[in-house]
Amino acid sequence: MIKTKTKSQIIVIFSLCIFLVIALFPIYWMLNTSFKGQSEVYQKIPTLFPKRFTLDGYTYLFTRTPYLHSLLNSIIVATLTVFFSLFVGYPAAYALSRTRFKGRNWISRGMLFSYLIPTSVLYIPLFIFVSRVGFSDSLFGLILIYPTFTLPYTIWMLIPHLGAVPKSIEEASIMDGCSRMQTMLKIIFPLAKPGLVSTSIFAFSMCWGEFMYALVNINSTSNKTFTLVISGLIFGDIYPWGQIMAGAITACIPILLIYIFASNYLVGGVTAGAVKQ
Repeated sequence: MIKTKTKSQIIVIFSLCIFLVIALFPIYWMLNTSFKGQSEVYQKIPTLFPKRFTLDGYTYLFTRTPYLHSLLNSIIVATLTVFFSLFVGYPAAYALSRTRFKGRNWISRGMLFSYLIPTSVLYIPLFIFVSRVGFSDSLFGLILIYPTFTLPYTIWMLIPHLGAVPKSIEEASIMDGCSRMQTMLKIIFPLAKPGLVSTSIFAFSMCWGEFMYALVNINSTSNKTFTLVISGLIFGDIYPWGQIMAGAITACIPILLIYIFASNYLVGGVTAGAVKQ
């Protein structure tokens, strides 16, 4: 039995290693390509390692394009959109998960259905709306547009997280004299941090890599996000893969750092022992 168990563990570990290599290989290939010259990228036989290690792709991207400024634009837009989505979405999710009123289930489903609406349907209406309010070709215009898909997602994801907090905690706080607002902000909010952090990360990722809304609404170079700058590297049928992959690798760093620093909050069981049984 011990030998059988050991063999099964070896098979499981070996299988996980294979799946891990398959999952990480595209990232490695991006990194590998970013250090190659244009001639080596277009060789008939691809190379797993650069024959001639070069930083030309990164140098061109950082010195001859507004890529670094566009990264700052993307950070500003994504961060403000996430804060707005949480500011509006958290009270809405709290009301839908912790209170009982007529039509609550229909509103919850409506949040899901609005999130599932194809974004391509909204390109023209949202462009007209942003133009009429005077925020076309501006970062604030994108901040007005992006909540159309981050806010329904935020509300829908926070509902089960807030609903998982034991009702007895809320009842105990009300018995101690807390108002509904104080309970929502001072009692439920700290206990729902893992859900809030994970939802914020995914909402940030949705804004971070968004391309089509930015393409439709942004024209000036100073307001472009990094996705527009990377796409602008392509001229006709010429793809400078070294520069494109350098931009893609660089754009992964902020998301990676967010996941690393937020990992301490992504834990379960934060309410364990909060109420004496």
